[in-house]
Amino acid sequence: MPSRRHVLAAAPAAALLALAACSTGPSGGSAATSGTGASAAAAAYPVTVTHAHGSTTIAKPPTRIATIGWADADVVTALGITPVGAPKITWGGNAKGSTDWFDAQLTKIGATDGDVTRYDDSAGIPFDAIAATRPDLILGLSSGVSKEEYDKLSKIAPVVAYTKAPWGTPWQDQLATIGTALGKDAEAARLKADTEKTIADALAAHPEVKGKSAAWAWFSPTDLSTIGLYTTSDLRPQMLREFGFVDSPTVVDLSEADPSAFSVNLSAEKASTLDADLVVFYAEEGAGADAITGNALLGQIPALKSKQYVASADNAVALSMSLPSPLSVRTAVEKFLPKIVSALNGTPAS
Repeated sequence: MPSRRHVLAAAPAAALLALAACSTGPSGGSAATSGTGASAAAAAYPVTVTHAHGSTTIAKPPTRIATIGWADADVVTALGITPVGAPKITWGGNAKGSTDWFDAQLTKIGATDGDVTRYDDSAGIPFDAIAATRPDLILGLSSGVSKEEYDKLSKIAPVVAYTKAPWGTPWQDQLATIGTALGKDAEAARLKADTEKTIADALAAHPEVKGKSAAWAWFSPTDLSTIGLYTTSDLRPQMLREFGFVDSPTVVDLSEADPSAFSVNLSAEKASTLDADLVVFYAEEGAGADAITGNALLGQIPALKSKQYVASADNAVALSMSLPSPLSVRTAVEKFLPKIVSALNGTPAS
């Protein structure tokens, strides 16, 4: 379902609708090794990676990598390779259909946004546009690519899909899998350690966060009779756990009732039962902080009553939490973590 992908990054209204030789220049990406390093990398092939739709064998170091998951291109560039194609970031992205952290990494490795074809996936996977980039590997770790779509893409080039749950591959697993596919296991391991240290260093200053419970919610402006809650398998709660939180017991119970769901509903009449020290939700027209806290039923959510909430209004910053990667984590740490800490201390943030 094309629109469901965007629910993982997009505003709650979209969620409601969904449920109804590394080339660092103009030539595109290639293996980021040279000389004897390139020989050693080539010798490691073929490699086989497993994923939700089976396994994929990559015969030789890929040189033209296209991505269908929004965060996959982050990982590729973080490993020093310029992808030939990536989806436009249409929610929380910048004017170029990209993100500031991705653009900064492109500059770091000597490339520009003009080296990456940005295709529009708002109507579904754009097979023709992807084929036009002439990829020799297609990555969809941060996607929900179906088996039918996977089979169709496989006629273009070898495809690596998500590991277990659609749109739910943890950034660590995504990094490790892509590292293997690109012949960069060691680099991926170092990047994982560096990224985890970035998080650990930031959390060291906020011991009050550890062990507190959290829920990430969404509200439809046209129907405030339900509370949308992202399940424990969704990337947003995953990132809250990275920041030291535990899942809200309410969310845990609802997630167990429907393990395949990325989002579940709680009746507004049961708002007072939403057990969480912190609630994060998207603020949009008709469902901003005042509309939600002032609602007779939703205002009974304990964390809202105690003013321990983040009414997230900065989509670019929120994107760093819903699509975590080694590149976006720094934005999450520097710009979203302070909102969480403020809210947990009783001062709502936006």
